[in-house]
Amino acid sequence: MSRDIGIDLGTATVLVYVKGKGIVIKEPSVVAIDKNTDKILKFGREAQLMLGRTPGNITAIRPLRDGVITQYDITQKMIQHFIKKTGGAMLFKPRVIICVPSGITEVEERAVVDAATQAGAKRTYLIEEPVAAAIGAGLDISGPNGHMVVDIGGGTTDIAVLSLGGVVVSESIKVAGDKFDEAIIRYVRRKHNVLIGERTAEEIKIRIGCAWSREENRFLDVKGRCLVQGLPRMVRISSAEIPDALEEPITAIIEAVCSVIERTPPELIGDILHNGIVMTGGGSLLYGLDRLIAYATGIRTRVADKAVSCVAIGTGRSLEHLSSLPEGAVNLSRQREIR
Repeated sequence: MSRDIGIDLGTATVLVYVKGKGIVIKEPSVVAIDKNTDKILKFGREAQLMLGRTPGNITAIRPLRDGVITQYDITQKMIQHFIKKTGGAMLFKPRVIICVPSGITEVEERAVVDAATQAGAKRTYLIEEPVAAAIGAGLDISGPNGHMVVDIGGGTTDIAVLSLGGVVVSESIKVAGDKFDEAIIRYVRRKHNVLIGERTAEEIKIRIGCAWSREENRFLDVKGRCLVQGLPRMVRISSAEIPDALEEPITAIIEAVCSVIERTPPELIGDILHNGIVMTGGGSLLYGLDRLIAYATGIRTRVADKAVSCVAIGTGRSLEHLSSLPEGAVNLSRQREIR
């Protein structure tokens, strides 16, 4: 039996939505490979545990960077693995819908479609991330009313104004959760003379990270390598330091949001002032980021319920209503079918 599958192919996380079941897989976009034999050893969570800890012959890599496929063959195998994991052997090939950043090029788009087709999809549809995020957040984008969505993922931040089922104005920048981690690594190196890894930086971001000063200061002890002595060292990081550390990537996101607002037709600006800005994606959970965007734009801003899963839920819902979706909501121009 065939089943329809929605995939949020994220830089940091892959979420898979199966029609009638909801989200069945939520795993990191990481693959562990034996360099000597080019054999894939682990996918997802098991591979992520190997990041920064592998022996010489094993490397743990992320085949997507900044929202696009950088290692095609590995991405194809990863998609294949997750499609198989959803339901074992299937009698018929599934229809698959994959969400992509709004700024994706035709070449990158083709790579996603080909990877899904080679992985066993009967038919592949593409949907833009802000459209999927809006549907997942429960916004009615089919009417003439304007809505603004800011989706901050791992590799890209997608900002879009939506109306009549389509994107009116959008911008996609390669500044998101990964750049937050990189900024924290640079800050700890500069301020404390200690080198920390990606996973430690992510832990700092999740546990004490903030874009707006917290009412109560939080602290986290982290281990790294002292750049002076070359020995292990523990440092205490304060949440009060994080807004300074994240200033560069957060400024880039706010500038992109303001740029989209400036290009929005006046009629829709009134709708956005009334409806507010909706934030989705894991990056939107950074403490105080919604308040900072509201302060910078003067528009009420809120984080959607189930922000991390919004894109995957919207991708899945759009597959359930494929025939009734307004034209333009799903990219059918590069649809492929294997008969």
